[in-house]
Amino acid sequence: MDSVSRQLLMGGPKVTPPGQEAFITAGTFTWVAPAGVTSVSVVCVGGGGGGNSVGGGGGGGALAYRNNITVVPGTSYTVVVGALGVANAGGVPGGASSFASSPNVEANGGGTSTGFGGNAGGTVSSGTGGSGGDGGGGNAGGGGGGGYAGTGGTGGSTNASGTAGAGGGGGGGGGRQFSTGLPGGGVGILGQGANGAGGAVNNVGRGGSGGGDGAAAGGAYGGGGSGGGSSPTNGSVGAVRIIWPGDVRQFPSTRTANE
Repeated sequence: MDSVSRQLLMGGPKVTPPGQEAFITAGTFTWVAPAGVTSVSVVCVGGGGGGNSVGGGGGGGALAYRNNITVVPGTSYTVVVGALGVANAGGVPGGASSFASSPNVEANGGGTSTGFGGNAGGTVSSGTGGSGGDGGGGNAGGGGGGGYAGTGGTGGSTNASGTAGAGGGGGGGGGRQFSTGLPGGGVGILGQGANGAGGAVNNVGRGGSGGGDGAAAGGAYGGGGSGGGSSPTNGSVGAVRIIWPGDVRQFPSTRTANE
């Protein structure tokens, strides 16, 4: 018999069983606090910016978290998951991801630009965490998704390597000499893990904290798309994950795995 069942059988204080819910599709959603849940911890990752065919990788989405947020059972809360940035001649920024409460949590998406230079990573709007990595310039790699305690890696510019993420962030994608660079790695939402490695020339950025590697687009979640050449790539969609009880399960790494 587990400790929760034992306490209930013996008439002891009620213990809220652990739980979680993840939102990994772009859009606006409603989360209703379950019965007995009075506090949550939340992590948000912004969408990765799209690559720019003129030259420049998309910036990685930021990661923001906040712990022990008070919620009211049965009350609805708005969750927004940032869309991926689409690649085109100008590129499209990634969307912001957020959990609306008081205080709220919000991570901005990675940027893009119409110029030749790199594109800025997303920033933390509300909460604690790390900015996304900047995209490189030219035939460039995308930036990595932001870390729990540091920034995502920077995408490599033309014929240059991307850098590793910090604080569990995704690595920046590598650049190329004569064609489109490589996408950046994303960041996982199960808590802080290892840093994502930067991509060498002609190689993708690796996911941090169990996030996805760059591939045909930025890695999940928040990886920036690659730029330059004839085939720039999209960034990755963002994500929001809610875990409870928020007083004992807290980011970056206290009981943040699935329970």
